[in-house]
Amino acid sequence: MALEDASHVIIADLLNSRTGQTLSESRRWRISTALSGLFREFGIENVDQLACLLERPGEHQLATRVVEALLNNETYFFRDHAYFTTLGNTVLPELAKKRADSKRLTIWSAGCSTGQEVLSLAMLFCEQPGRWADWTIEILGTDVSGKAVEQARSGIYSQFEIQRGISVAQMLNFFSETAKGWKVADRVMNMTRFEQRNILDFPPAPGRFDLVLCRNCLLYFDPATRRTAFDRLASGIAPDGFLMLGAGETVVGQTDKFEPASCGSAIYTRSAAETSIGVVLSGATR
Repeated sequence: MALEDASHVIIADLLNSRTGQTLSESRRWRISTALSGLFREFGIENVDQLACLLERPGEHQLATRVVEALLNNETYFFRDHAYFTTLGNTVLPELAKKRADSKRLTIWSAGCSTGQEVLSLAMLFCEQPGRWADWTIEILGTDVSGKAVEQARSGIYSQFEIQRGISVAQMLNFFSETAKGWKVADRVMNMTRFEQRNILDFPPAPGRFDLVLCRNCLLYFDPATRRTAFDRLASGIAPDGFLMLGAGETVVGQTDKFEPASCGSAIYTRSAAETSIGVVLSGATR
């Protein structure tokens, strides 16, 4: 194996050990491009020198910076707008019927990146005040990237970021311009909270979430890791809750924890076998 190839393996293994993501050989061309800023900052000339530095004891901070740089944090407001239409017109009304007694919805955006997906959900609720005025809405966003979570918590976005996916009316309604950028309104942020967390970790609130969004994240896992991710997602969703995946993702042939729902593309529910087990276990613990 050539020295540069061995260095690429070391960096790919670092990403996998920290996040579970697989950087396939065909995608390793990204390494030099994604890390070019770090190379300049640390005076590193090439991937071989970086690999040598990463192998030294005590380079935890550099390793973290490398992983952060390799993560794909691509996102924007109302990404794949048709999916949000499905949520607003079909999934959320269905959940409103199911939770009519408690008037509480708990949502988890797994792999939320810099927060645009979470805030898009919150804006959906704000745009339907008649339906949700007396409800408690809690939206949790989690991501393996600490840097992305930090921005999400700030609620501040550049002009470019807020122009991606939202209308001028939404921009003026939900954002105000500040010296640091465009800040989302408190009434939107108050529905949300953000945590640094890996999808492969056990869910933050087992069995509690009425809706989980995990879009465009599972693509980066190998089949075995993807099955683990589905297991974690399943254990976080309420028996009658919903899962939304990305356009290029599916549960078919990937897991027996979920099955396609009847309320729209990329929407899934816990499989019948899964919910039956949940009911039995719930009854046994009473």
